[in-house]
Amino acid sequence: MIKQLVTGGVLGLALISGAAQAIEGGVNVSERSTNLNLGLGTSSPGLFLNGNWLRSNDDGSVFDAGVGYNVDVGPLRLAPGAKAIFTNPHNGRKGFAVAVGAGAQYSFNNMWGLYGEYYYAPESFSTHLDNYKEISGGISFTPISLLNLRVGYQYAELDNKGSRKDNVLVDGPYVGASVRF
Repeated sequence: MIKQLVTGGVLGLALISGAAQAIEGGVNVSERSTNLNLGLGTSSPGLFLNGNWLRSNDDGSVFDAGVGYNVDVGPLRLAPGAKAIFTNPHNGRKGFAVAVGAGAQYSFNNMWGLYGEYYYAPESFSTHLDNYKEISGGISFTPISLLNLRVGYQYAELDNKGSRKDNVLVDGPYVGASVRF
């Protein structure tokens, strides 16, 4: 039921956005995790949709679908948003969460920039978790308009309820690349 609601909402928002949106797909890789992502409208002002699959070698995985709105203020882009998350921890119970947060990007020029984002889901917005938190940030390099390269740091944690061990999905540096169509 929740999957159909999220899918319908995402498709509906994509249809009403109206403007031509670029599709972006990418991957971030760290020593113990992989993060695949796909987005629509993530690199332009206005409504954006995105999805991620974050897999830890040791602690499980999360799938998420998000929606947000990019606001440009000169070289600064602010992006408040929300994510519907399916959690699959190794040491806890599968469940769902809704995280709210924001991202920010600062462009020094057409090639170099800084970025960061933070999302949080409290216990009241999740099942089988005390909370979910995700933070990342780094430096981006765009040698051509279709390609973006990143180096950064990411932390994502599932705080399981009760005496179950918490799952830190990723805690460390990563390298990433994405392409835009």
